[in-house]
Amino acid sequence: MNFETTIGLEVHIELKTNSKIFSPSPVKYGVEPNANTNVIDWGYPGTLPRVNKQVIANGITAGLALHAEISKHPHFDRKNYFYPDNPKGYQVTENDIPAATNGWIEVKSGDGTKKIGIEEMHVEEDAGKNTHGKNFSYVDLNRQGTALIEIVSKPEISTPQEAYDYLEGLRERIQFTGISDVKMEEGSMRVDCNISLKPVGSDKLGQKIELKNLNSFNYVRKALAYEEIRQAQVIMSGGTIGAETRRYDELNGKTYLMRVKEGKDDYRYFPEPDLPSLEISDEWINELKEAMPEMPASRRKRYVGEFGLTDYDAMVLTQTKEMSDFFDKLIELGSDAKMASNYLQGDVNAYLNDNQVGLADTKITPEALAAMIKMIMDQTISTKMAKKVFKAITDGKDPKQFVEEKGLIQLSDPAKLQPIIDEVLENNPQSIEDFHNGKDRAVGFLVGQIMKKTQGKANPSIVNKLLMQSLNK
Repeated sequence: MNFETTIGLEVHIELKTNSKIFSPSPVKYGVEPNANTNVIDWGYPGTLPRVNKQVIANGITAGLALHAEISKHPHFDRKNYFYPDNPKGYQVTENDIPAATNGWIEVKSGDGTKKIGIEEMHVEEDAGKNTHGKNFSYVDLNRQGTALIEIVSKPEISTPQEAYDYLEGLRERIQFTGISDVKMEEGSMRVDCNISLKPVGSDKLGQKIELKNLNSFNYVRKALAYEEIRQAQVIMSGGTIGAETRRYDELNGKTYLMRVKEGKDDYRYFPEPDLPSLEISDEWINELKEAMPEMPASRRKRYVGEFGLTDYDAMVLTQTKEMSDFFDKLIELGSDAKMASNYLQGDVNAYLNDNQVGLADTKITPEALAAMIKMIMDQTISTKMAKKVFKAITDGKDPKQFVEEKGLIQLSDPAKLQPIIDEVLENNPQSIEDFHNGKDRAVGFLVGQIMKKTQGKANPSIVNKLLMQSLNK
């Protein structure tokens, strides 16, 4: 028996705001446990929520980036469940009327593309974090009340690879809006999967199971691939697939039962009585649409069409918004597009990887790198000298000032180079004879002597041109 796979993804993305969605507590990653909390986050009786306007704006921006329909009157609901990381005993979310509906993401599929639908995107608050040890359990409520969007795909994903590509496209678009860092390693993007199998040709979907605690896109792909095989084996052996939640073990590549999955009715949703419905105007939506940065697909098309970069170059430059913005600024400052691309992909990326930092966390500025590229283009410095200049840029130094102080200005004046060439030729008659006898290595030796005389400052291309003219006289 052959089967068809149906996959749906639920993605939680933490929004980048200064404070939480319903309380004034700050949002900072990596602080001491329970430092970013107050009485609202602790669920004290008598405390009342107040909506953070920036959260709603970010939610609208996300909806627009996902080609979704923005709800004009969304409202919040209470999702009731009892767990230590949820001191109120309920989560405030959007159930009946979410912030946005009917969006889509386009992914590669075979030789073409495929649009995967987004059922809804809703705004909600996050829960805290539990840490369990052998004889203890700790609760950290720093994350309690931070703003999330949950993006629920339609069950239109057919393969684990499509799921991977969907997540990449989703991460890419959200990151370029600037509303989230979408870093899985910091918990600002989390993925749950639903997967079911049905016989080929059947109109009835199979029983779906949920996969949780997947902390990389690659693990999502691997877990779904394993689950396809496991479910097929269960069905083929006469067993049945139960409604359950499973976890993926990265070490052995298998999934394991966590719990029997609860139904939606178990949450006893009802409208949040302390918050009225929101009023979203067309003017506000249009204002946020106008302010939205250019999306990565559009940038890649522009980089290839306007600047003649390869598809690969354009793809690498749009891996992050900060890198793409940096490239655009270099072009604005007059840098050659190919040289700017090469330096960002080469020296800059190597520096970021070696130091495990983001571009925004370095002292490298577009102005400094553009000044260095300009000096290469007008032959003030050589590409070899540029290695020293780039190191100075990473230390926050002005490239022009550094070149002048270190005497790195390239010697390109033929009137100054010719006497040095003549002197080297006069001192090496054997090399001249070797050249005329067809020994090409003689040219390399003579160039090396000239560079030595100029302490490496001579412009190699001009040296070669003048040397060949002298040798051919």
